[in-house]
Amino acid sequence: MISVKEAKEKIAEKVGSLQPKVLALEHANGLVLAEPVLAKFDIPSFRQSSMDGYAFRFCDKKLPLEIQNKIAAGDSSSYSISKKETARIFTGAALPENADTVVMQEKVSVKDDKVLIHDEHLKEGDFVRQIGSEIKAGQVALEKGMILKPASIGFLAATGINEVCVYPSPVVTVVITGNELQPPGTELSFGKVYDSNSYSLSAALKNARIEKIKIAYAEDKPEAVEDILKTALDESDLVLLTGGVSVGDYDFVVEAAENCGVTKHFHKIKQKPGKPLYFGTKDEKVIFGLPGNPGSVLTCYYEYVLLAIEKMANKATALQKQKAILQNDYSKKAGLTHFLKGTYEEGKVKMLSPQASFQLRSFAIANCLIVVDEEAETLKEGDEVEVHLIPT
Repeated sequence: MISVKEAKEKIAEKVGSLQPKVLALEHANGLVLAEPVLAKFDIPSFRQSSMDGYAFRFCDKKLPLEIQNKIAAGDSSSYSISKKETARIFTGAALPENADTVVMQEKVSVKDDKVLIHDEHLKEGDFVRQIGSEIKAGQVALEKGMILKPASIGFLAATGINEVCVYPSPVVTVVITGNELQPPGTELSFGKVYDSNSYSLSAALKNARIEKIKIAYAEDKPEAVEDILKTALDESDLVLLTGGVSVGDYDFVVEAAENCGVTKHFHKIKQKPGKPLYFGTKDEKVIFGLPGNPGSVLTCYYEYVLLAIEKMANKATALQKQKAILQNDYSKKAGLTHFLKGTYEEGKVKMLSPQASFQLRSFAIANCLIVVDEEAETLKEGDEVEVHLIPT
């Protein structure tokens, strides 16, 4: 067995970024730019009004101004004004030629189609968006390595860009093994249990902005596991198998991975839950064999699989770490790192019950995992501990 630290170092060493792809802008939210994005145009590309009001020549500020035109946003006609003239204008509309300033409609009086300005603080150029004031053609709009957020997407769209080169999220296949599993919504047969792992993993993957997820089910037969794994390796960047990873008579994942040409990097970790975690690679493909117990599956996902996903998508870690004051006592034997479900709030953390790996009831309300170091044996209420906040 290797330590938790060694396992994470091994994943960081063996997993690399996926090849960048050009994607439509609407599919790039949450992804990382693989190259800088340059503005194609001056934005704005014409002088715009930033207010509903009147456009005029500033030198005519103290004169009665005759209204010549009404200009709405999107109006593509060309207008001009002369001395003692103004144009009624609305936010986003193009300024007429010769106009250099806009006065807000609240700061004027209008009578007989003539406008008088009552704004002592108005300056030349006020409420006018100049050409290229947002960004000029050829300037860097967003740098390489930035994570695209809703505002980033909107900004790029506003500059006329409709596709970007990004590091994609991996395509994932989740392989559920176990003859004892039944889908929820069916009448439970004696000796069977409902499949929860495909649901929890799918939800966790979607939270990590994974869109392409395939669920496959494998009988507890070596040839069945091997066949499905071969297909998954052909179709996916990341394969997650649940169950069948220990050393029992019906645990065929390690054998199937070896027969499929997967290079094993580790199989067991000095931790609880999730000791028999398997990690391997085949070329650029990444494979995890997760324990079958639902609590172990999610713990291993957050602590290890998420690390691999972030490496593949070229992102910084999403698993935020905090120091917190423990609100319970806890004891264990030295030798294994324990990950305990807990609730963290305002610098304090409470260990939940139950903690058994086959149970999800406490995990369902947990917002963190409490890390109890490998050599630790006793923790007391009031001790400082490390917690890993569960992404939402």
